[in-house]
Amino acid sequence: MRRYFKLLFIFVLISVFSVSCTQAKEPQVELKNRAMDFKLQDLNQNTFTLSNYKDKQPLILFFWRISCPLCRKELRTLKDMYPQLQKEGWELFAINVGESASAVDNFVKNYALNFKVLLDKDMAVAYAYGILGVPTYFLVDKNGYIVFKEHYFPRERYKELIYK
Repeated sequence: MRRYFKLLFIFVLISVFSVSCTQAKEPQVELKNRAMDFKLQDLNQNTFTLSNYKDKQPLILFFWRISCPLCRKELRTLKDMYPQLQKEGWELFAINVGESASAVDNFVKNYALNFKVLLDKDMAVAYAYGILGVPTYFLVDKNGYIVFKEHYFPRERYKELIYK
């Protein structure tokens, strides 16, 4: 009888733990949902609209902050990859989340970034996309559907994600 109660206790404990871990996970944007349209400005105050790229090319949306060491590492990698990504038909938007235009401008000049850097000053786009931490990548196919969301870039399989 004691053994039965011990097993029951362990089962209940495992069940409660697994439910609480499941609920604690970051909410996921569902894949194959249409990417929410947005308008953001770059450092030169040019406005970019996501829907302008629909039916034209796949997109990489990279959400980042200057204060994030992993973001800085990813930005260096993206800088090196960008010419190849362009040849393959991709466009890249590096979306800075909530930092001042002057700080981002200084950072971009120091790193000599060669792709579009957009400013999400009020963090509305990050909020709409459910960003809970940076870096965060979204891959959007040319039809405007999200095919990937994660905190890393899928270097080995990014092409196949778009052409599934």
